[in-house]
Amino acid sequence: MKLGSLAPDFNLIGSDGRDHKLSDYRGKKVILYFYPKDNTPGCTTEACDFRDNIKTINDLNTVVIGISKDSLNSHSKFIEKLNLPFILLSDEEKIVCELYDVIKEKNMYGKKVLGIERSTFIVDENGILVKEFRKVKVKDHIKEVLDAIK
Repeated sequence: MKLGSLAPDFNLIGSDGRDHKLSDYRGKKVILYFYPKDNTPGCTTEACDFRDNIKTINDLNTVVIGISKDSLNSHSKFIEKLNLPFILLSDEEKIVCELYDVIKEKNMYGKKVLGIERSTFIVDENGILVKEFRKVKVKDHIKEVLDAIK
């Protein structure tokens, strides 16, 4: 997967109970962000940053889609708690996470574990991958993303 190429398509169930394919969003830009876990401090801040800027994002003909390994039930609670105005997709089997190469070895309390490395991908209206952010630091990430979609 490289910049300037077609972003890998996928089909996952969303927090709205429907199937979602990346190709369903052709004609709009997509902020596709992968995050480690619902209701954790960094993931909460990141989701709130997208929520708080949703009008600007929507005005730029862009949608936000979040993906983690959490269950649909977990996503529903996260959305309700934070009043998130965008879809979260459940990738419990890590198929899409592997497609986008976001499963990385991490160090958790001295143990090596495999988990999602916080990453954001910008896909243009034609389904082309135009920007990627890896090893995302939440602070100021929303500014980087907004700059990328303008």
